[in-house]
Amino acid sequence: MQNTREESINKLKELTEDIDFCMLTTMDGGHLRSRPMSTQDFDFDGDLWFFTSDNTHKVEEIEKDNRVNVAYSKPDDNTYVSVSGRAEMSKDRAKIEEYWSPILKAWFPEGLDDPHLCLLKVSVEHAEYWDAPSSKLVEIFGFVKALATGQEASYGENKKIDF
Repeated sequence: MQNTREESINKLKELTEDIDFCMLTTMDGGHLRSRPMSTQDFDFDGDLWFFTSDNTHKVEEIEKDNRVNVAYSKPDDNTYVSVSGRAEMSKDRAKIEEYWSPILKAWFPEGLDDPHLCLLKVSVEHAEYWDAPSSKLVEIFGFVKALATGQEASYGENKKIDF
């Protein structure tokens, strides 16, 4: 059964909502380059939002090739999400104020007055997730069952989603 766009967005929100930091990967002269980022929002349209500065290497990289990947990981819950899409910079003041939090002053000491403050918007095109049972007992049972039956162990749900 094919998930609707709304169901897919809700599933990805559910899987990523407790994962603050992810790895954003850009193209840098033919090489992949990743760095940690903190997601501000995964909105109802299927867009990811991040705060950044407009004078960073990632902005230069995105201007040359806007294809990006965002990877989330929560090993304690055996949850992994890979999202790919197109990135763009936004200076939308209303959005910046909507997502702003005082804790961000650690990265942007001038706060909302920082002239380089902007948002990075990733329009999600594809996603894949792996969501396995988090109980070690369930994992061990699946492993033992696989050994006993000679079949591959089941590691939970794995789905690819196209937006």
